[in-house]
Amino acid sequence: MPTRVLVAKPGLDGHDRGAKLVARALRDAGFEVIYLGIRQRPDAIAAIAVQEDVDVVGLSILSGAHVALTRKTHDALVEAGAGDIPMVVGGTIPQADVPKLQAAGAVAVYPTGTPLADLVEDLKRLVSTGQADAL
Repeated sequence: MPTRVLVAKPGLDGHDRGAKLVARALRDAGFEVIYLGIRQRPDAIAAIAVQEDVDVVGLSILSGAHVALTRKTHDALVEAGAGDIPMVVGGTIPQADVPKLQAAGAVAVYPTGTPLADLVEDLKRLVSTGQADAL
């Protein structure tokens, strides 16, 4: 059974080209991808993650609200009984914010410019070992 990954863009960010590229790269690598699109609420992301029984939640955030949206999505996952689903975050993220995102619940962070092959390999490792290297 393929690894199921939910890709979503929380908040008001309307640019989704990067998220679509990631979704396609994951699909091409054999993952089953559920793409929610733009302007998703953290509680809706969590509900769909539970409903779709995903293995990983991936957030794409370019708006600058990455720490708050990561924390809110993690809290929503915990509240939905899905706090064990690993969450990764990508987007326009300053290196100084990576530890903040990890503290907010992200197991891995992929700033803009991360090679897609690296992201795919990290997610494969995450699923097989339960861990991913933060970039």
